[in-house]
Amino acid sequence: MKADIGLIGLAVMGENLVLNMESKGFTVAVFNRTVEKVDKFIAGRGADKNFIGCHSIEDLCANLERPRKVMMLVKAGQAVDDFIEKIIPHLEEGDIIIDGGNSHYPDTIRRTEYVESKGLLYIGTGVSGGEEGALLGPSIMPGGSPTAWEAVKPIFQKISAQTDAGEPCCEWVGENGAGHFVKMVHNGIEYGDMQMICETYQMMKEGLGMSNEEMHEVLKEWNETELDSYLIEITRDILGYKTEDGEAVIDQILDTAGQKGTGKWTAVSALDCGQPLTLIGEAVFARCLSALKDERVEAAKVLSGPSTSFDGDKAAMIDDLKQALYASKIVSYAQGYQLMRAAAEEHEWKLNNGEIALMWRGGCIIRSVFLGKIKDAFDTNPDLVNLLLDPFFKEAVENAQSAWRRVIMKSVELGIPMPAIGAALAYFDGYRSERLPANLLQAQRDYFGAHTYERLDKPRGEFFHTNWTGRGGDTAASTYIV
Repeated sequence: MKADIGLIGLAVMGENLVLNMESKGFTVAVFNRTVEKVDKFIAGRGADKNFIGCHSIEDLCANLERPRKVMMLVKAGQAVDDFIEKIIPHLEEGDIIIDGGNSHYPDTIRRTEYVESKGLLYIGTGVSGGEEGALLGPSIMPGGSPTAWEAVKPIFQKISAQTDAGEPCCEWVGENGAGHFVKMVHNGIEYGDMQMICETYQMMKEGLGMSNEEMHEVLKEWNETELDSYLIEITRDILGYKTEDGEAVIDQILDTAGQKGTGKWTAVSALDCGQPLTLIGEAVFARCLSALKDERVEAAKVLSGPSTSFDGDKAAMIDDLKQALYASKIVSYAQGYQLMRAAAEEHEWKLNNGEIALMWRGGCIIRSVFLGKIKDAFDTNPDLVNLLLDPFFKEAVENAQSAWRRVIMKSVELGIPMPAIGAALAYFDGYRSERLPANLLQAQRDYFGAHTYERLDKPRGEFFHTNWTGRGGDTAASTYIV
């Protein structure tokens, strides 16, 4: 008997994903570059199950039903290209190569074109949910060669997480790099969500002097509200977790954060597209700042901040924090969807924003009750340009903004950094401003570089230059960049 799909890469995600596939009735051929890992898996977690252990790529491909579906779960970058070259000779026209790792979407655009030039099909898919999601049902975001979708759809939708209504958290995203782009934005939003929760934690811990037990109880309550989400849920559990000696594990962890690059890619893509993903950018930079641990230790010895302490209504501030976090979370998604809209226009992808929210409803790291409202917003108005303009989210943010402002003012007063939540509020204030001071900025650019400017009393697209010093002449720069 031949396998329904083959998988290369039996690390944590790969091993759990094939166990998920097998549990849903699929036969899976497996291969790993270190072949001992294949034998160990077949003799261990894969024992007496419908797996075919393979010791070469040729063997893997020979054991697959046509059209062959070969999925890679390997480290992003050169390893993916190397495996593609090794797989291609063993496939025939119409067979499918699938990259399920966190590849950068421009690489997926390039690889799709290359693999299609060989008469084969290519899928680049985001897979979110971590180890548990891979095993029990992840969120899956496939893109690439459209004709490949029907062949993989039965597998992907069956192994993906399901909403309460039984809808699979997996749908076709779009051509070439669309799937990996949406996964990248997902990860950027994840960076933002995590950073905002961390800022809230620091305010409660240092600003309000709350114990881990008190914070655990607050997060437990919040997870029964509009903030109900996977990240609030695990933060609640982390704050309540103790060693056998009764020590809080959270207090033993060094305060330096790592990153795998997807958050950075999101921020860079936003700059490339001219989209203001300020919150996600600050979340990435917060991780960079945390990594400067030795410098911060030395700086703490010489740089002083305010000596004031919180003396207000603690319960009221906790409620303000809840509202500030909720409003900032809305901004995070609004920015993420703005970036997806801009990229879709640039790459001619037909993204279904409501379906993307549905894909994120279950299985993935950013899953939350909140996403149902995003799907409703785009179902009501598929052309919605910004989530803040949807009636539900407009009302939610406006109701929260007084609390939001109190939190930021108090954080400044106490000297507790809130870069992501603060950036969210600044974005909200900027987006709702009919007039920003960019007129002065354009005047400055024209003064020193003759970059020209548009006028309020003239049609858009008409550009003017002022000889500010009387020495510059009438020559203006030929390129106008907003």
